[in-house]
Amino acid sequence: MTSPAHVLRPYDRAATQGPFGGSGAVTSAGLTVGDVADRAGIAPSAVRFYEERGVIEAHRTSSNQRRFDDSAVPRIQIAKLAQRVGLTVREIAELFADMPAAPRCADWSRVADHLVAEAQARMTDLTSHVGLLTSDATFEEIGTRLGPAH
Repeated sequence: MTSPAHVLRPYDRAATQGPFGGSGAVTSAGLTVGDVADRAGIAPSAVRFYEERGVIEAHRTSSNQRRFDDSAVPRIQIAKLAQRVGLTVREIAELFADMPAAPRCADWSRVADHLVAEAQARMTDLTSHVGLLTSDATFEEIGTRLGPAH
């Protein structure tokens, strides 16, 4: 069985690299909003959104421009995946909160393990819902079975 780390890291890399390459270290000048947007395949406004929500962090230059380290791109790519799994941006920021500035493979593996567990739990929940919807139960019975939390 493939471990979650291999899901995020499709081939072997050095222990200090993230799942999409790069060392996670800050380059001499750092990445601009446009650099991160281009590499992550998102709009510059989305880069600022992820920064405002705590998914990625920037430092400011003397001219007050944002600069990001190399880990911003894989964080955004994993955040997009996590959103497809069903996590909110707040949950994703919390997941990344304890991650160091230069994440190592073990850090990415911890994130992958969490996402796999979340995806499996959500699939179980959805399978249960499909079972209810395809049963002979009336809509009222389905509503009663789901309860107020759903």
